[in-house]
Amino acid sequence: MTDGIKLKAPGENESSPRIGVVLGSLSDLDRVKGIWPVLERFAVPYEVTVISAHRTPDVLREYCESAPSRGIQLIVGCAGLSAALPGAIASLTDIPVIGLPVASGPLNGVDALLAMAQMPPGVPVATTGINGAANAGLLAVRILAMSNPGLRRQLALYREHLAGETVKQADSLLERGLPGWERGR
Repeated sequence: MTDGIKLKAPGENESSPRIGVVLGSLSDLDRVKGIWPVLERFAVPYEVTVISAHRTPDVLREYCESAPSRGIQLIVGCAGLSAALPGAIASLTDIPVIGLPVASGPLNGVDALLAMAQMPPGVPVATTGINGAANAGLLAVRILAMSNPGLRRQLALYREHLAGETVKQADSLLERGLPGWERGR
């Protein structure tokens, strides 16, 4: 999947991460693991860490302030419950932030989703659905692809693949003898 993808500027380390994935807690790891295959499919280097917006605010500030100099171009903040992490990240950096709400607590992630989606003016956080790790990864790749023609080509091929899979599913209904719409008729 790396054909034509330029992930580094001259002189940069090949494995220099472009995307930072920040978990509010290690307990979020299983809920966000769907992001790794997406980033790996498109050969986008990433790093992962655990930082609490409430328990380690100084560590969060250090992470956000050092991100640009480390090559990070986008940060995905993953959190449940109060979901302060993505908003706190967005308040500390101009790098795009994607909020990934995870299902936890009595509201099963709805509270996290609302906290991320309703940020105050001036502190934008793009937000996926609850446990939407794959879409968070795809959105991150799409944002990076805006300045990367090779990555844009890979996304186009990926969309074609998804379309082809959907057409196969529709055709399988007819093959099963179900009445259905036949394209081209």
